Amino acid sequence: MSKFTSDYVITMKDIVREGDPILRQIVDEISLPPSEEDREELASMMQFLKNSQDPAASKKYGLRAGVGLSANQIGLNKRMFVVYFTDEKGNLHEYALINPKIISTSTAMVYLPQSEGCLSVDREISGYVPRYERIKLKAFDPKGNELNLRFKGFPAVVIQHEMDHLNGIMFYDRINRENPFKLPENVDIRSI
Repeated sequence: MSKFTSDYVITMKDIVREGDPILRQIVDEISLPPSEEDREELASMMQFLKNSQDPAASKKYGLRAGVGLSANQIGLNKRMFVVYFTDEKGNLHEYALINPKIISTSTAMVYLPQSEGCLSVDREISGYVPRYERIKLKAFDPKGNELNLRFKGFPAVVIQHEMDHLNGIMFYDRINRENPFKLPENVDIRSI
């Protein structure tokens, strides 16, 4: 049984840092329906995100704020992640997603003007990370129910960041190496 049960408190010492090989591998799909262990791990991961955004819990456990966490960021070779954040309209997004697949994207792209951050990266990285403005995702929830979800703007950026983790891609791999602030050409792209 995994140590990441629903009553285990994930702290920064549990977060795998860049350089660890698991962050560069394509993680394995999990069997459906999800096991009790999978569900417990997802609950523990979600609680970490909630704690990281709560000023009292964050201070108590010494956490950096996060909006997403993939299983390989805590050393698990499992194709699942959690996200917890409020979008620009004030809507709360709370998803625990298993075996997610992006099934379609917009041609238009967006980027965050302040770049992106990552719990597994302890250094400041500047540059634009181009992401699709809209994505359609197929995944399963912790009960094994199939979900078809659409995201746009900031939520789409968060989901694509976590999807990259599951595929062994770090956000800075998408920054232009010669000029970190150069955006793709011949594409509709805007800041959000």
